[in-house]
Amino acid sequence: MHRGSERIAVEPQVFDLLIYLLQNRDRVVSKDDLFASVWGGRAVSESTLTSRINAARKALGDSGEDQKLIRTVARKGVRFVGIVDTRSSGAEPTRAAAAADEIHEQPRPAMPLPDRPAIAVLPFTNMSGDPEQEYFSDGISEDIITALSKLRWFFVIARNSSFTYKGKAVHMKQVAEELGVGYVVEGSIRKGGDRVRITAQLNDVATGSHLWAEKYDRSIADVFAVQDEITEAIVAAIEPQIYAAENFRAQRKPPDSMDAWDLVMRALSHYWRVTRQDNVVAQALLEKAIAIDPNYGQALGVLATSHTFSAHMGWADIATVGPIAERAALASIQADSEDPWAHLALGSALLFKRRFEDSLGAFESALSLNPNFSLAQGYYGLTLSYCGRWQEACVAAQRALRLSPRDPFAAIFCGIAAYSHFVGRNYDEAIRLATEGIRQRGDFVGGHRVLTAAAGMAGRDDLAKAALLELERAQPNISLGWLASHMPIRYDADREHYLEGFRRAGLN
Repeated sequence: MHRGSERIAVEPQVFDLLIYLLQNRDRVVSKDDLFASVWGGRAVSESTLTSRINAARKALGDSGEDQKLIRTVARKGVRFVGIVDTRSSGAEPTRAAAAADEIHEQPRPAMPLPDRPAIAVLPFTNMSGDPEQEYFSDGISEDIITALSKLRWFFVIARNSSFTYKGKAVHMKQVAEELGVGYVVEGSIRKGGDRVRITAQLNDVATGSHLWAEKYDRSIADVFAVQDEITEAIVAAIEPQIYAAENFRAQRKPPDSMDAWDLVMRALSHYWRVTRQDNVVAQALLEKAIAIDPNYGQALGVLATSHTFSAHMGWADIATVGPIAERAALASIQADSEDPWAHLALGSALLFKRRFEDSLGAFESALSLNPNFSLAQGYYGLTLSYCGRWQEACVAAQRALRLSPRDPFAAIFCGIAAYSHFVGRNYDEAIRLATEGIRQRGDFVGGHRVLTAAAGMAGRDDLAKAALLELERAQPNISLGWLASHMPIRYDADREHYLEGFRRAGLN
């Protein structure tokens, strides 16, 4: 084949693979498709297939890192995404004529969007006028790229591609077309004296709107600590905003055309509303996604988590949903052991089985895979509370709130922090945090439970009676027996302390 004026020698299998990708460039080609067309129906090893794809990329001047022409789509296959000019000698094109296709390398051709959210992080602009601060602005951008890349359900453009725009005034739409992304993160850094101001915003290119924007003013005494803190805050804020935007797109599709990804996005939007009915709807959507893709690790993980959450909220009996949650969690781990949702799901299921150390280990695994996973941070704090480690639990719950202050689960995180202070006998602080959780979500039963127990132990009888009344309205099946059997509290003394608060409030 020719690349420009250069003659390129390729092996026959590599050439056949390239032709097949060109002929089917309108879709993602699966491994089975390649086995059937290139290898005549023979299944070959993963390493053989990978080596042929890499050889095809090399012949085109592409690479596995850049993927400018041959792009890998997670769990789907590969697709040729370059511009193709098909020419024939006047006769009707035949299948064999495709071998004469010429791939014209054009500067920055428009790239099609992958089937997952694609994000580019542009180099943050150094507005300090100090060239020595370039390392700091570049470091922020690189750290955000690295952190977002850990969210494996997103497609994040590599640093080398994003940084080609450094110092250039380009329109957002041009960047999106050239990199094949739907979202662009940009920002600026201004340093003055011992302070630094960092602004960041997330743009939805399709609508031209800003999904999120924030500014951060910090002391720069410890530049690396500031860099880590800002990166953490930006990534934690971006993730839920992209999910919300993807869910909006999914809702505009006809129900019969939604794939597994769309269904999971819709399920998450219901799950994060934190109501009994929405939880049921989320489970139905997740089961439909799993029917389409039985090895969809995130779908299995969210399904398991939703079942254990329903038990904790008093919406379902743990004896019924516990085994369902455990099976889904284990299947999620088996399908994708690198997905933080899988470990979150397993930790939740193990907590209700009173396997406390294993549960904590699972949450720690989730956080090692995604340190900015606020939900895992909150659940980790809850489990620490149930294990009597209330000081550590307070830190974890406050970290969850700091990671995602606008999170729909912020009320839950307040409740977790409140319970940790209750375990530590800090009743006034427990009352304050529980009240804040209820203010955010009036139907949050966990907040009502902690408020009732803390007011009871603090001797605030009027508040305790009023809190109990609201608790019984939010959770009609509440009783001392339910609390004793359903709350996975590790130590008898801590369980008795919790029950005593309800007794003093008047619960039977």
